[in-house]
Amino acid sequence: MSREQIILLVAAAIVVAWMVGAYNRLLGLRAAVAGAWKQVDEALQQRGDAIAPLVSALRTPLSGEHRALDALLAAQLQVQAAAAAMRARPVAASLAAALIGAEAAMASASSRVLALLDQQDGLRRDESVAPYASVLGESVGRLTFARQLFNDAAQAYNDALHQVPTRLLSRFFGFQAAGRI
Repeated sequence: MSREQIILLVAAAIVVAWMVGAYNRLLGLRAAVAGAWKQVDEALQQRGDAIAPLVSALRTPLSGEHRALDALLAAQLQVQAAAAAMRARPVAASLAAALIGAEAAMASASSRVLALLDQQDGLRRDESVAPYASVLGESVGRLTFARQLFNDAAQAYNDALHQVPTRLLSRFFGFQAAGRI
């Protein structure tokens, strides 16, 4: 084997090693996005588990506010559908956009119901309402933290996709940018 062939073989080995390393890095970052999504999903499920019993407990004391309660249930169904889609592909930007829309509807509906609770003297302390209202109120902080972790992981993944050497590889293997929620 000639010296030129050895140099060419070593250069090819270096390029292949770089490609394998870059591919593994992208896979690791994509897995981090999926792991961060699990925290968001758990927080969404915990909030969702509290909404149906809360609405049920509020039907009688807030009998004139069925629209607000129904809007909360509808928003929860919308969030559940968006979250189920994200479970399958947590890095899909279009699915993240759908979740953002569903969460906007949820924020509006839940703030309306929480405001109604605040207007009714003692209703928030009622035994059938208090635990679920507490979970609904506390979910805001937990979701904010989980979303931040997800968005940080998505940003690290997206940054890696746009770096010059990895950019070429990401196109070749079909890596797509992650959406942020």
